[in-house]
Amino acid sequence: MTARILLVEDEELNRVLVRAVLARADDPGVRDARLVEAGTLAAARDVLQHPDQVDVVLLDMNLPDGSGLDLATELAAVAVDEKPKVIALTASVLPSDRAAALEAGCDGFLDKPYAAADLVTVIASHLPR
Repeated sequence: MTARILLVEDEELNRVLVRAVLARADDPGVRDARLVEAGTLAAARDVLQHPDQVDVVLLDMNLPDGSGLDLATELAAVAVDEKPKVIALTASVLPSDRAAALEAGCDGFLDKPYAAADLVTVIASHLPR
């Protein structure tokens, strides 16, 4: 089964970077994953009408129409067997930011800028095998 990743990121350059990292990943599960992109919370919510169709959400915390924490909180309420894993991607690197993301329901946290290998590792650790 091909993994499905939702990238919620408003900055085009960051989306290009993630696409390139995934395409070059050593891990075949990450490299072969189907990537869907959303530039806003509204677009992400549209994709997540059926949360069981997404395995991992890469979630920027600062989006033009709100905070990624709101989406993480919404997804935390989804049934466990349907809930995708949520990885916060953020330039906010204070310990309180990490704690807030985890408290909101994120399963992982990666601060920007991140190394490509770190992104692949965190995604691979949350993909279904």
